[in-house]
Amino acid sequence: MEFSRLTRLIKLDLSSEYFIRIEHPDLFALLRNLSGLTELYLDGVDISVNAYEWGQAISSALPNLRVLSLRGCSLSGPIDSSLQNLQFLSEINLDSNILSAPVPDFLANFSNLKVLILSSCFLYGTFPDIIFERVQTLETLDMSYNSQLTGRLPDFQKNQSLRNLALSSTNFSGYLPESVGNLMELRRLEIDECHFSGPIPNALANLSQLVYLDLSENNFIGPIPSFQGLKKLTHIDLSRNALTGVVLSTQFESLLDLYHIDLSQNSFNGSIPSSLFFLPSLQKILLSDNKFSGQITGFSNESLSPLGTLDLSRNKLEGPIPSYFFHFLRLSTLSLSFNNFSGDIDLEILQRLQNLSTLELSHNSLTVNASVSNSSSSSFPQLKTLKLASCKLQKFPPLMNQSGLLELDLSKNQISGVIPNWIWNVSGGDQVYMNLSCNLLVGFQPEFSIPVIDFLDLHSNKLQGEIPIPESANYWDYSRNSFSSSIPAEIGNKIACVNFLSLSDNMLSGPHPSINMQWIHPLCS
Repeated sequence: MEFSRLTRLIKLDLSSEYFIRIEHPDLFALLRNLSGLTELYLDGVDISVNAYEWGQAISSALPNLRVLSLRGCSLSGPIDSSLQNLQFLSEINLDSNILSAPVPDFLANFSNLKVLILSSCFLYGTFPDIIFERVQTLETLDMSYNSQLTGRLPDFQKNQSLRNLALSSTNFSGYLPESVGNLMELRRLEIDECHFSGPIPNALANLSQLVYLDLSENNFIGPIPSFQGLKKLTHIDLSRNALTGVVLSTQFESLLDLYHIDLSQNSFNGSIPSSLFFLPSLQKILLSDNKFSGQITGFSNESLSPLGTLDLSRNKLEGPIPSYFFHFLRLSTLSLSFNNFSGDIDLEILQRLQNLSTLELSHNSLTVNASVSNSSSSSFPQLKTLKLASCKLQKFPPLMNQSGLLELDLSKNQISGVIPNWIWNVSGGDQVYMNLSCNLLVGFQPEFSIPVIDFLDLHSNKLQGEIPIPESANYWDYSRNSFSSSIPAEIGNKIACVNFLSLSDNMLSGPHPSINMQWIHPLCS
């Protein structure tokens, strides 16, 4: 059937997840025969036309249009002002085009506009305040991912319809006004990676419909408001700001739908809010790089918890690690490094956590016991990251059955003897990071082979004999050992692209091979 016969068609959706192209003269001819259209969706269709020409064609051909969605259509250049002739237009979505222009003022002339999405359009200049002032019907405003777009938020009036405000990764700045509390219908507030400053207004606590809150990567200061009344919240991200003060446990007790909270990289102090461990929907707790202190108290229904990520690293926490942390059966990431936790941890406990992929306990006052039965080691979860630096380890953890371990840090322990051959195979392929430095290691198990590895640090051990050469390495530190051989001539060919190499503080002999020393640490002291 030819489209030209569909004179009563009111909705046309040619959107595609695949790359398709329609020559714009053919498309314009088609649209002239469909003047009754009220909804047009061409998302993902490459029409490669400048937005000026497209705006003129649309406004003349489709006078009744209400919805215009042209996401990722390779539109370029500014939009023609003739588009404002479409007085019924209620939704404009031009996401992911290359408009490379300021936001046009004439968008404020649409009296019925509910949705305006111009994200990822290379917009620049200052966002017109008049759009906030005059378009009282606006429910969704998305200007995100336009890094050159500046602007400030207005004083919001009561009874505004705004439900979704997204300004992520723009150059918006200034304060988040106290009048944000007037946006009683607001569901999503995404103003991350901007330049907002000042305190987070207490009026945020009035937004009872709020579901998603992201204020991360700004310059907000001071304490956070209470979220106790925001019972629909599922996502809170206040990370990478300059927030301070105590985070009260009572602030989160009623957030039964919360699944993600990120307060990392701030300066919060006091105790960890224990109510977080009781919330029935919470999957991610990210509180790293703060000044939280003291012991973690309370109990949890850990067997019923959906918690998958727990990151409390780089704080001032102390006392024993709560035993219930090792009963969160869905846990995939447990990061507690750089605190002052104390007590003993048996690695055998890991067999309970079959979903665990990242375990970081480095730089505490812990004693980690690596002695486990053969049956326990075979039932360990398949880890991607294991960091146990400065954990008083006496021996290598039993990782023989690992096949995807990409980061292994066992530095600053008391591991003695030889490096076993199985350790070079725990990644199942290319190793990203291995740090065995600052131990008591004396050599290598015979017939070993060091594979391709990005970062290899064996410094400050008691390694002897010939220098072992990896197949390839970008960072390679054998310094402060007792290697006594001559420097192998083939070392220059093996590490032609190395970024760091140190063989200093050994007992090496012979001439240096030909190596580009511009990028490499001195070979010998």
